[in-house]
Amino acid sequence: MEGWMHGLIDFVRLHQHWAAPIVLLLAFGESLAFISLLIPAWGALVAIGALIGASGISFWPVWIAGAVGAALGDWLSYWFGFKYKDRVSQMWPLSKFPELLPRGEAFVRKWGVPSLYIGRFFGPLRASVPLAAGIFEMPYWRFQVANFLSAMIWSAVLLLFGDGLSHAVEWLWTLR
Repeated sequence: MEGWMHGLIDFVRLHQHWAAPIVLLLAFGESLAFISLLIPAWGALVAIGALIGASGISFWPVWIAGAVGAALGDWLSYWFGFKYKDRVSQMWPLSKFPELLPRGEAFVRKWGVPSLYIGRFFGPLRASVPLAAGIFEMPYWRFQVANFLSAMIWSAVLLLFGDGLSHAVEWLWTLR
C-alpha cells in the first residue's frame, strides 16, 4: 500500500495541476463508507499538504477539492444508509466488520449532529457515522450542514498539518 502512495505523491509533485482532482478523489474515497475501510487515504492527503509549502501548490483549490470530495463521500454514505437501512450490515466489506455499524449507531445516538464533526477525524467512525446517520434518518438538512462544515474543517486540518510538517522539517534541516 505504501508504494502506491509514494507514486501518487511523486505524480502530484511533477504534475501540480492534478493536485486538486486527486485530492478530491482521495477525500471522496476516504469518506465513503465502504472504500475507506479498504484504502485509508488520509496519509496521502497529509503528504499532498506537505507539497503545498514545499512546491508552491496553491492551498485554496486543493482545500476546496478535499472538502467537496469528503462531503460527497459522506453524503453518498448517508444516502446509502437511508435507502438500504438494515441490509447494509450484511453487505461486504461491512459484513467483515460486524462491530463497526453498532459502534457508529451508538455514537450517532449519543452525540447527534456533533458526531459528524467528531467522527470525521477517527478512522472507523469516519466510515460508519454518515451511514448510521442515514440508517437512523437524521434530518437531511441538519446532516448536510454538518457534513459540509466538518468536511471543510477536516480537509483544512489534514492539508495544513502536512504543510506545517514540511515547514518544520525544512526548519530542522537548516539547523544542522
